[in-house]
Amino acid sequence: MNLNAPSSNSIATQADMRNCIQKVATGPEYSKDLSFEEAKAGMELILRGEADPVQAAVYLIALRMKRETHAENEGILQAILDARVHVISNAEEIVDIGDPYNGQLRGLPLAPFIAPVLSACGVPAFSHGVGSVGPKFGITHKMVLDAAGVDVDRSPQQVADQMANTDIGWGYVDQSNYCPSLYALIPLREKMIKRTVITTIEVLAKPISGSQRTHLLTGFVHKAYPAIYANLARFAGYHSVAVVRGVEGGVIPSLQQMSRFYRYVAGSEDQFIEIEPTQLGIDQPSRTVRLPDGQKSLAGASSDSKYAAARTAAELGIDALKNIPGAARDSLMYSAAIVLLHLEKFPNLIDAARYVNKVIASGDAHDRFVGLT
Repeated sequence: MNLNAPSSNSIATQADMRNCIQKVATGPEYSKDLSFEEAKAGMELILRGEADPVQAAVYLIALRMKRETHAENEGILQAILDARVHVISNAEEIVDIGDPYNGQLRGLPLAPFIAPVLSACGVPAFSHGVGSVGPKFGITHKMVLDAAGVDVDRSPQQVADQMANTDIGWGYVDQSNYCPSLYALIPLREKMIKRTVITTIEVLAKPISGSQRTHLLTGFVHKAYPAIYANLARFAGYHSVAVVRGVEGGVIPSLQQMSRFYRYVAGSEDQFIEIEPTQLGIDQPSRTVRLPDGQKSLAGASSDSKYAAARTAAELGIDALKNIPGAARDSLMYSAAIVLLHLEKFPNLIDAARYVNKVIASGDAHDRFVGLT
């Protein structure tokens, strides 16, 4: 199946949406699973803005309560892949960083700075997301990069060109630019309150591909998700995926305790790899970069408070790229080392971390970051 073009010429109708709701929203005993084509048709209607908002909400919540099947996830992902803008970079191999779009609330996100580090290590990378979305409404990549002075409104083609530029090699693309119809659902998602399948699927939207290989880096908390992401990554045509058990479901593991990541590489068996921060000399008093002013969480905080925290994250991220020691620098080193190990650039995590440390100390990652500010 060609995932860069619509999978069929069929047009979803209102009857398709009614059929989907009748099947999935009949309670725990009688709800039925949808086929790939049915799930795709329902999502197509929603993306085209032709589904009644109440019906769209019922459909998405009922799927979540029933628990989505692989076929349903794939159908919804296909609808999104058909709707997005997709470009191919001249960079042969790239890493697609799919951090949760709803951000972090219990610590400062440093993942927005992983891409320039990977680029300096010889692997072009980009992240993608939105400014703010439920159910968490946490601090996002866009908020942090915007606070750091990065233009966060560049088109997918511009970001693809940046990754092919050997002096830059990284970027950020916003959902509003790569899939406006999906972005338009944010108000509906806010009204639904609870997490839906969109939260799972959107990190696999793959707006940019490498000319030869594209690797996905994403995160998980609940044990069911690595297999789900590996299956969807195969479906979307990723060459490989590393799914990290990260803080708040992100791509950076705890700085305090053993973690692991799940990896799939085309042509190989899936595997879990255990990782230990102390192996890399990481000795931090908290599992993540702490919020400012002793705050434990930003849940329920004002937008001003969240943007203030995003500015702090931006300052710490830039300091980390300048090789200033601390939890922020450790976070970038740890996550980048995991990617290099996953890509088999080094035989073990310790050697990968040594190389990342050397790259950060050289100032190259910082120079690449400054190139976009």
